[in-house]
Amino acid sequence: MHTVMVMGGGFVLLVVFLLAGRFMGDGSALALAAAAKWFIPAWFVGAGINMAVGVLKAGYSVAEELPIFLLVFAVPAVVAGLLWWKLGR
Repeated sequence: MHTVMVMGGGFVLLVVFLLAGRFMGDGSALALAAAAKWFIPAWFVGAGINMAVGVLKAGYSVAEELPIFLLVFAVPAVVAGLLWWKLGR
């Protein structure tokens, strides 16, 4: 359940980035594509923090947390990548 909640947080963060791109940029598709592009490294850091908490606080090993990290990072990042690709043309 925690994994789904963290991925949901990633999608919320993606929406925040897209809204910021819309209001801070000119509102064009290219501004939204840039926001999606900037989301990916920010989400990598966020997913990494989640992994660090799992290792340091919950007592899981890095080997146990790595597949979860990849899932948590990949799902919102793939959606952002598709948006970046579709809107950036």
